[in-house]
Amino acid sequence: MLATLPLFSAGHELDTSPGAFGFVRSSADLVGRPAELARRLEEDGYLYIPGFFDPALILAARASITDRLAAEGSLDPAAPLIEAVSHPDKKFSYRGDLARDNAAIERVVYGPELLGFYAALFGEPVRHFDHTWFRAVSRGQGTTPHCDLVYMGRGTHQLLTCWIPYGDIPLEMGGVMLLEGSHRQSDRLKSYLEVDVDAYCENRPKEVAKVKVNGGWSHPGFLSKNPATLRAKLGGRWLTCPDYRTGDFMTFGMTLVHGGLDNQTDRFRFSSDTRYQRASQPIDERWVGENPPANTLAGKRGRVC
Repeated sequence: MLATLPLFSAGHELDTSPGAFGFVRSSADLVGRPAELARRLEEDGYLYIPGFFDPALILAARASITDRLAAEGSLDPAAPLIEAVSHPDKKFSYRGDLARDNAAIERVVYGPELLGFYAALFGEPVRHFDHTWFRAVSRGQGTTPHCDLVYMGRGTHQLLTCWIPYGDIPLEMGGVMLLEGSHRQSDRLKSYLEVDVDAYCENRPKEVAKVKVNGGWSHPGFLSKNPATLRAKLGGRWLTCPDYRTGDFMTFGMTLVHGGLDNQTDRFRFSSDTRYQRASQPIDERWVGENPPANTLAGKRGRVC
């Protein structure tokens, strides 16, 4: 059964007819069978693993977030904190600071369950980025469509993203959405996938000022501000889950087009995204170390264009 309510992404209403919209396929039945998981990943471009984590582990991490948000006055004090009802005056989306020095989040994303899963999938020891991306999305727009490679392509491109919801996420709250078959569109998206948002042309003064001096990006990173027209252009369907549940996760590669549905509720939507790769392969220096450079000036790289 497809969506029965209007769905939006980046402020644009999505076509939820069967030819334009659908739901992801579960691969929970393949856990413990890494060769089958690898084949499914190549086929679909993603793996959706519902019920992977002990819900208590995820709820402990959720409580660590709601405690911090309550302490800063971002939650409605009239509602139970764990429900994460936002204060009417608080609007935000990306909150990477909520994952810093947070043992409960680190236990989820860098714990033995997930590292064991990726070691089995890759067939050898793995390592992860030390930077954890975290989102606490209030009522409003989701992430615009993009591929992760443009943000983290200086090491191996055989890198996997892991998206984890911290609590149940019904359709009206949003969640990650994937463009079906887009991992096979690399030739068509070649010029975009060659982008490094932190690189700049040393012989272009405006770009030097924007990136090296002011710490901006040479490219906005997204493929389009309109997920509906992007789908019509590239083909495939937007895929999501009718009800992400506590304990689920999604993993996908660097060239899969994805974005986020808008949150149409008054509760914060919590999620993290982290990255894993073979330990034997080169890693992007922007995202490792005690204090990863990330997108700061230290992570910028000049070249002659």
